[in-house]
Amino acid sequence: MPEPAGRRPRLSRERVLRAAIEVADRGGIASLTMRSLAEALGAKPMSVYYYVATKEEILDGIVDLVFTDIDLPSVGGEWRAEIHRRAVSAREVLRKHPWAIGLLETRTTPGPATLRHHDAVLGTLLHGGFSLAMTAHAYALIDSYTYGFALQEAALPFQDPESGAEVAGPIMDQIAAGEYPHLTEMSTKYYLQPGYDFGDEFELGLDLILDGLAASLR
Repeated sequence: MPEPAGRRPRLSRERVLRAAIEVADRGGIASLTMRSLAEALGAKPMSVYYYVATKEEILDGIVDLVFTDIDLPSVGGEWRAEIHRRAVSAREVLRKHPWAIGLLETRTTPGPATLRHHDAVLGTLLHGGFSLAMTAHAYALIDSYTYGFALQEAALPFQDPESGAEVAGPIMDQIAAGEYPHLTEMSTKYYLQPGYDFGDEFELGLDLILDGLAASLR
């Protein structure tokens, strides 16, 4: 039976966790408290405790939901294409939820989506011909690059190429002629040229890593 008009949907664990993600997206993970979550839901804090008993349980839950949004590689598929697709998806998800970058690998009670994700990545590499040791090396390398790029991207003082030029322009104006010649050359002839987007660097770096891993198989 549909809810009466104007009445909020009933609470559920997933609705509580989705609301927690929205709170974190707006104000960062530090803004996520039982009180702020209850306010976002239009509920009393005691109602929220029925679905998530502690802040740690909320963090476990929202990390698991973030993993559900990242494309799973297909075990048995062509390893390079699958790992490339998964890395690109992970970066896109982390752009939406930058607060999650430092949380994805910190939970000591991972949920089913988290475990399923790790199992699929490991399976894809193993079925691709990597040894156990090289699978461990490859996974660490790919995630270090993906998470590191996402962290750097989130920390930039601009959100798009146009605003990047607006930020860099005044900085360049403060530099005396000839003081930093290489920085000036790269900025004026490359970074500040129309069409440059820092985000485009991601797939170039990813391809170099995958090229190296492919060479190790040969």
